[in-house]
Amino acid sequence: MNRQAPGWGAGRYEVTAEQLLPAARAIVDRAAPAAGERVVDVGTGTGNAALLAAERGARVIGVDPAPRLLAVARERAAAAGLDAEFALGDGANLPLPDGEADLTLSVFGVIFAGDPAAAAAEMARVTALSGRIVIGAWIPEGAIRASITMARDAVLHALGAPPAPPQFAWHDTDALAALFGHVGFGSVRIVEERLAFTAASAAAHVDGDAQNHPLSVAGRALLEHRGEYQAVRDRMVAILDAANEDPGAFPITSRYVIATLTVA
Repeated sequence: MNRQAPGWGAGRYEVTAEQLLPAARAIVDRAAPAAGERVVDVGTGTGNAALLAAERGARVIGVDPAPRLLAVARERAAAAGLDAEFALGDGANLPLPDGEADLTLSVFGVIFAGDPAAAAAEMARVTALSGRIVIGAWIPEGAIRASITMARDAVLHALGAPPAPPQFAWHDTDALAALFGHVGFGSVRIVEERLAFTAASAAAHVDGDAQNHPLSVAGRALLEHRGEYQAVRDRMVAILDAANEDPGAFPITSRYVIATLTVA
């Protein structure tokens, strides 16, 4: 996972993490960590999944490449009186011995891996053969996805970079079975869930992300420097407005999967 490159400590990801908390709960519920189990949360961010697992009595270590987010996670654990550890690392370099985890989790974290094969191998390495790997991944469709993709393409164009390559299909059963089958965890079970993003309006959603989400903060700074941000922002708002599910408010639902991987 290459979350360090885009600067995940920028902005206030804790605001975004709060929006994602219902999904973290659903993923931890599906993973069902038991008291005393060893749990590794890959791409822990501000600790959503790690703290939920710790509440169940699991022995938890959250791993993330962003030191500021790890500091937030430690503060949250201390405030809640939860016993959880947090360590610097990423999906392709987990600071843990072989077979350390009964459960390895990743809530929309490992999906940012620059090298999915390396991340899968590392997650499998730290997971006991009797354990399981549980991953939350977005289904690449819908208005939220379309608006983000449009903004990403505008940033790449501003940088003079080539179009983004196709992303690994973290949501797809066959793709996951092939990827993790090479490292022994080829049995895949997937369930689909939904998460509603809400705000006062489509514009409020876009502007909130531009202030808080690390990727949006970086993209906004670049596009503002070139005098291009307002046009991109207006296009994002238009995409979201067209998909608004309630004219009296602003909810948009995104679909995601929870994938559970075990040794075949």
